Amino acid sequence: MPMGREDIVETEIPVSQLAIGMHVIRLDRPWEDTDFLLQGFILQTEEDVLAVQQQCETVIVEGRVQVAPTAERHLPVSKRKTSVGTGRGDGSQAPSAIPKRKVTYVNKVDARREMATARMNYADAKATAKNIMSSLRLGRTLEMNQIHQVVDNCVDSVLRNDNALLLLTKIKNKDEYTAEHCINVSILSAAFAKHLGLLEGEIRTVALCGLLHDVGKMRIDDEILNKPGALTPEEFAVMKNHTTFGRDVLAALPRLAHAAVDVAYSHHERMDGKGYPRGLSGQQIPLFAKIVGLVDTYDAITSSRVYDKGRASMEALQIIHRNKGAQFDAGLAVEFIRMVGVYPPGSIVEMTNGEVGIVVATHPTSKLKPRALLVRDSNKHPLATFREVNLLKEASDSTGQPYKIAREVPDESYGIVMKNFIEQGILSRKAPEISAPVDDGHGES
Repeated sequence: MPMGREDIVETEIPVSQLAIGMHVIRLDRPWEDTDFLLQGFILQTEEDVLAVQQQCETVIVEGRVQVAPTAERHLPVSKRKTSVGTGRGDGSQAPSAIPKRKVTYVNKVDARREMATARMNYADAKATAKNIMSSLRLGRTLEMNQIHQVVDNCVDSVLRNDNALLLLTKIKNKDEYTAEHCINVSILSAAFAKHLGLLEGEIRTVALCGLLHDVGKMRIDDEILNKPGALTPEEFAVMKNHTTFGRDVLAALPRLAHAAVDVAYSHHERMDGKGYPRGLSGQQIPLFAKIVGLVDTYDAITSSRVYDKGRASMEALQIIHRNKGAQFDAGLAVEFIRMVGVYPPGSIVEMTNGEVGIVVATHPTSKLKPRALLVRDSNKHPLATFREVNLLKEASDSTGQPYKIAREVPDESYGIVMKNFIEQGILSRKAPEISAPVDDGHGES
């Protein structure tokens, strides 16, 4: 008998009901007004319980509930109900706007603590994405157990602290674009679903959809897929077939969430009905397809490919903003821009004094003032010792002027290659002072 899945829910309780083992995620007052060092923690001792009881009257705790499987989940794909017109990738009805928040998540660990695990999960996911592509090319069966495990590991990391994996999505190798793009879309989709407050099971499903959304491209000829220039109208017509190919490939797989089929088929549909392959519009487009389609565009714009150089995150967000309501669901576009923020982790930013740094973490309520690792001086020369500054705390430069960000610049600006910084572990070491490597990507020692 199927047991269903567990979803995470939040419950407000009086502090008199607290017990060891409960996970406290919100208080009835600002965290800054309490003695607690962490925003969100598990009660491990009686002293922890007593400390909360002395400072609060009610708290929000996180719990798990068993969700029974639907009968439809066990039907062959061919016999399931279509989700066209429902606005959801799982066959259920959806509201006419963005989904109602169900859960409020908090990062449970520091981004630096999560980075080592995130790097292993990213490497495993990248290897799995490559295996998916090669298997489809050769007509082999996909290892679905491995795919689900990789997705679960990445989602677990996103739930602990999404900054770590979001930083890793800044690794860009144009020669490995397809595999990296699938991983990045999976991670960004999971982080976006977390931001929207979807249930944990839904986050895992949309992450799986992101990983598999472009599998149909493996049936497109390499000369078109990797063409170093604009496609002709005839070539673009062939390229558009990847959505139908993806639907066919995934529909043939057993035990795969039908949402993944929907997303592969529908992630290039547009709100104004000018997308493909079916010209769906508005609420005809499944929710998860809207999410993945939005994320897909963002990662594509910020990635370098054989025919295009990647652009800064801010430029990608401006494009999304201009096209909200036409190409993208307006509500989702606004929320995605809000989630990514002006300077997401991994952004290369130039300060008003000319120094250059890499954003290592953002503050949920003050996204204009992130933490940044300074790696270039005002003359754009590599610093002998990298230094972290927290703009939220009004950090000052050597002249006493507070650090302020002037602009974001693309990857590889001033010789700063994000891939090199991440792979050498520089962004996961303890601040405030980090010795520069012999070669930090600038080409100088």
